[in-house]
Amino acid sequence: MTPGTPGSPATPPGATRREVPGVVLGAAGLAGLAALLEVVPRAGLVDARFLPPFSHMAAALGDQLGSAAFWPALTATLRGWSTGLAIAMVAGVTLGIVIGSVPVLRAATSSTIEFLRPIPSVALIPLAVLLFGTDPRSTLILVVYASFWQVLVQVLHGVADVDPVARDTARSYRFSPWTQVRTVVWPTALPYVMTGFRLAAAVALILEITGELVIGSPGLGKSIAVAQSSGAVAAMYALVIVTGLIGVAVNLLVRATERRVLRWHPSVRGEVTA
Repeated sequence: MTPGTPGSPATPPGATRREVPGVVLGAAGLAGLAALLEVVPRAGLVDARFLPPFSHMAAALGDQLGSAAFWPALTATLRGWSTGLAIAMVAGVTLGIVIGSVPVLRAATSSTIEFLRPIPSVALIPLAVLLFGTDPRSTLILVVYASFWQVLVQVLHGVADVDPVARDTARSYRFSPWTQVRTVVWPTALPYVMTGFRLAAAVALILEITGELVIGSPGLGKSIAVAQSSGAVAAMYALVIVTGLIGVAVNLLVRATERRVLRWHPSVRGEVTA
């Protein structure tokens, strides 16, 4: 059978097909989206007043990067996001381990957790405004509240997944509570903690932008609202693009942290060696 005839192998024996790197595919997808955003308004499919061509957005983005007001807004957003995420992580991990390690306490708090967790954080906006007005602390409340439940629930699942034999063995050797947490509970719960961290990081960014947009606290969200109300549509889209890029950067940072912290875990080892 000769190459090219029906039924012949696509590649010679022993040859390996070279796969396109994911980064290249991702860049190609973004380039395709940019091209679509350029063509659609110029073709008259949508009103350019409401969706300007991508080239106008890129020009507005350059103007924003050179603006004196952009960088303080970006700093305020990143500061609010990181502060809220840090508070949620500390509170969620601490309470999750304490509640999860005491069966009576977990049973007593389960109904309360299930009642409070589904409440949308945006429903707390009136309360936050009454307490702090447009101060960044109003947005911080939303960020902490939304992120906290992502971490707490994951840590509770992680503590519940601890091997009962290992736990009973630690107790029979009279390990102190801190030693039990450090040697038995924490290694099992850590993958769940990192999952909570990944979920909370995304939720914290969403609530930070939302709080700034609705409440008017300093940050990129407020800048988007100001651009929209003043009719600077291209600048508004440019700032939206910035928030999207921040989201990508946050995801990459969290993924890298997760791989580093869990490099001993079978799932991460398999991902690295694949």
